[in-house]
Amino acid sequence: MDRARGLSVRLKFTLSYAGFALFAGMVLLTATWVFLLRNVPFRRLIPNLSDLHRAFDPYNFGPSVFGAAAVVGLAFLLIFGLLGGWLLAGRMLAPLTRIGEATRAAANGSLSHRIAMKGRQDEFRQLADSFDTMLARLEAQVAEQRRFAANASHELRTPLAITQTLLEVVRNDPDCDIQELVGRLRTVNTRAIDLTEALLLLSRADQRAFARARVDLSLLAEEASETLLPLAEKRDITVETFGDITPTVGSHALLLQLATNLVHNAIVHNLPERGAVWVTTSAYPEHAMLTVENTGEPLSAQTIATLTEPFQRGAERIRSDHAGVGLGLAIVKSIVHAHDGTLTLSPRAAGGLRVTVQLPAAAPVDGSNASNPLQSH
Repeated sequence: MDRARGLSVRLKFTLSYAGFALFAGMVLLTATWVFLLRNVPFRRLIPNLSDLHRAFDPYNFGPSVFGAAAVVGLAFLLIFGLLGGWLLAGRMLAPLTRIGEATRAAANGSLSHRIAMKGRQDEFRQLADSFDTMLARLEAQVAEQRRFAANASHELRTPLAITQTLLEVVRNDPDCDIQELVGRLRTVNTRAIDLTEALLLLSRADQRAFARARVDLSLLAEEASETLLPLAEKRDITVETFGDITPTVGSHALLLQLATNLVHNAIVHNLPERGAVWVTTSAYPEHAMLTVENTGEPLSAQTIATLTEPFQRGAERIRSDHAGVGLGLAIVKSIVHAHDGTLTLSPRAAGGLRVTVQLPAAAPVDGSNASNPLQSH
């Protein structure tokens, strides 16, 4: 934004300090005249040029000499105020200069610069520390976005490259099996669509572009489990769902996606046979909790730490028959954060994973809705 250039803050402080010093001197001289020289006519207080050299002569002190001393004193206060104000303002505004330099560096794309102001805690130190914290968060977010964009580009390029290869096969071999080729193209296209929809859902959750309503996590958990029951039966996995009414506030669609992703993840990454998944909801005064546990191979802390990162599937948990798009738990993480909740992943002692989602509890309904304590969607 283009603005007309004005006086610097340092100059404004200097003029203000000098003006205050001059005003204080005038008040002092006025008080002296009122209490000591009020009987002297004002015209006799006006000094002559010949009186200026006797301004502070104690042996020739008179009304005109007092006026001369007043003029010299005010001139001294003005000069002292300007010089002192300039020096003090420069010292006081030095932290703002460093903050301004850091701001310009950040505006030019350098987010790694830090003010790192030393000294005791004061307003400038608080401002500098807050600015450093903001820069650190921005740097982390930009790095995460760049990494996500690179991973997304790589993941989207894979199905496109496969499609191009299959089309080249058709062009070079007209006698190839068209039905088999169409089936492979359909599979690749379905994966690309799933990945695109997952990216859109992840972006929607990150931007918090959704309406909030009262939702029962227990109903969502049951719906997700029933939807994925055929997949669980196909893999010989038992899914058990239990819990009380667990009200929270958020997007019904996103929270259903959250529950579906967790249950699907627990089914896919399980034991080869006779596995189990437990889905539990719990209601507390301040928060609502959804817990999904599954049997499986023992997981290391390093593997668990990467599971919520986009496109990080975890080498120990990949099932060749259903690798997914690598965004299931990343979407869960974004949905939880968008609802001001917390997501906790921990290994089970007997093998497998425990995922706990904690969301703010919904406010109790009023007495008029006592017979219907939950209004879910």
